[in-house]
Amino acid sequence: MVMTETDRSVHLQAWRALLRAQAGVASNLERELMAAEGLPLAWFEVLLVLDQAPEGALRLQRLMDTVLMTKSGVSRLVDRMEAAGLVARSGCPSDRRGAFACITDVGREKLQRATPIHAGGIDRHLAKVLDGEQAARLRDALSAVADALGSEAVFVACSGADAEDHAQIDPQGPGEP
Repeated sequence: MVMTETDRSVHLQAWRALLRAQAGVASNLERELMAAEGLPLAWFEVLLVLDQAPEGALRLQRLMDTVLMTKSGVSRLVDRMEAAGLVARSGCPSDRRGAFACITDVGREKLQRATPIHAGGIDRHLAKVLDGEQAARLRDALSAVADALGSEAVFVACSGADAEDHAQIDPQGPGEP
């Protein structure tokens, strides 16, 4: 398919709108989480990912892939979160090079308090602007792009000598119990 100049312009406009919307929503969520819980948005995201991971633990490499940070960025972030008591590092018995970030009880409590703030922010910053049908179209469009790029977060847990469990994070979050 040959793209016309108009098509390129529409796609460029969509790209810019996506960046503006993401930056705006993230900025507002960060401000709200910091005000209520002293929790940066990146920390919330890490706690959420770890909480959904098997056994509450994730290899640092997989965490890096999931939260879209560099290895050194994730390492420094985990260092700060560990100092705050929200996560702990552990080794993997089947791979001495492998390090894991594990959510702590304190981290789970912080996540539990912060989740309604995050959900309320999503409601305020998305639901007030997009009705259900628009949100579904946006979800489907962005999912199509992510799927085409192979953007799936994969968890690798270590549960003992030579044993690795593989699971995928649900992009729509945890289901109802």
